[in-house]
Amino acid sequence: MNSNTLLRVEDLRTYLYTDNGVVHAVDNVSLMVGGDETVGLVGESGCGKTMTALSIVRLEPATARILSGKISFDNRNLLEMTPGELRSIRSSKIAMIYQDPMTFLNPILKIGNQVAEVVTLHRKLTKSKAWERVLEVFDQLGIPSPSRVAASYPHQLSGGMRQRVIIAMAMICHPHLLIADEPTTALDVSIQAQIMELLKKIRTEMKNSLLIISHDLGLVAENCDRVYVMYAGQIMEHADVVTLFKNAEHPYTKGLLRSNLSPDRRVEQFETIEGEVPNLIHPPSGCRFHPRCEYRMELCEQERPPLFDLSGGHRASCWLVKEGRG
Repeated sequence: MNSNTLLRVEDLRTYLYTDNGVVHAVDNVSLMVGGDETVGLVGESGCGKTMTALSIVRLEPATARILSGKISFDNRNLLEMTPGELRSIRSSKIAMIYQDPMTFLNPILKIGNQVAEVVTLHRKLTKSKAWERVLEVFDQLGIPSPSRVAASYPHQLSGGMRQRVIIAMAMICHPHLLIADEPTTALDVSIQAQIMELLKKIRTEMKNSLLIISHDLGLVAENCDRVYVMYAGQIMEHADVVTLFKNAEHPYTKGLLRSNLSPDRRVEQFETIEGEVPNLIHPPSGCRFHPRCEYRMELCEQERPPLFDLSGGHRASCWLVKEGRG
């Protein structure tokens, strides 16, 4: 990893307080993103990936509470910042690309005004200069007819075009870190490829860092330098992308890899992981994956395994690794 650590999350715990009980959504999660690096955070839906991202940018929902941990961005602890300080770095230093543009974009405001508001707030430009900047960024991102798109309302654009608008809004102030939460969800395959090429282009030109949150291992394999695998609110494994895909050690990671498309991608030959994702109001004791793990031992039910160091930064939270049978 790049020695210049831009983002460092340490032992983060974010719980959701609901009428049904306390959801252990993010439970002692640690991860790092270096300067000029693309990192993936992968796992099944509901594992806590998005809540981790929202906690990092301090936009967690009202029912959530960050109980402990540290989020260091550019050597500043985001958990100790005032609301005003946080607003000053969002979009200008760290920005998030949301997975559902229609829930983020204001349906009654024109697209151009919404994007211009970001640059007006953080760059103190006049309205006319901000509008020029919006059209310039739309053009850079390959958005056809920038003026027409800027004058449109969200419902008048396709899903792929709305996603491009969200990307434009995130990168218009040249942030040091982009967090892309399921950036290709609900888009067809050809548009997915275009969106990922766009993110690659932005990262190359801006020399910034990118944290990609996804359940799509193929997308992560093609775009990331390192990968964190998350399950039931906790990190199960971490490695560089080549090591993870060739020498995964955690049974959950191996199950994820088996459940993806066959290597030749001509036949969809899925294998499923037995069992169900646990209820995080009452998470399993010990290793959270043990109820679904074919290799579980008594120790797995009793005690959570730490992230054991393997080689070259490869780490896995599994007692089998310690026993030498992972």
